[in-house]
Amino acid sequence: MADASSLRELALALDGVTSAPHFDRTAFKVKRIFVTLAADGLTANFKLTPDEQALKCEVMPDAFSPVPNAWGQQGWTVGTLAKLKTIELAAALEMAWQHALPAPRKQKP
Repeated sequence: MADASSLRELALALDGVTSAPHFDRTAFKVKRIFVTLAADGLTANFKLTPDEQALKCEVMPDAFSPVPNAWGQQGWTVGTLAKLKTIELAAALEMAWQHALPAPRKQKP
């Protein structure tokens, strides 16, 4: 099962990721924050699209649920780390990381 250490290791292995304190959590970001780790290390909040959130919550309702407020309506999703296998955690991290990458720059002709 996944834990806070595996989340830190997997998140920081993604290209360009840094971590920093964010209120009472630890945030992992590239250009934008894509996941935050709770202070107790038991849960993490992932920035998914609403469709990705719906799929994760339907397929793994014991592991994923929407953040219970307006943030949840934007796709922020709580993941209970002990309910995730490492491969499932890695997939959720990569999905959220993709959304936080900087937009590619358009080249001038």
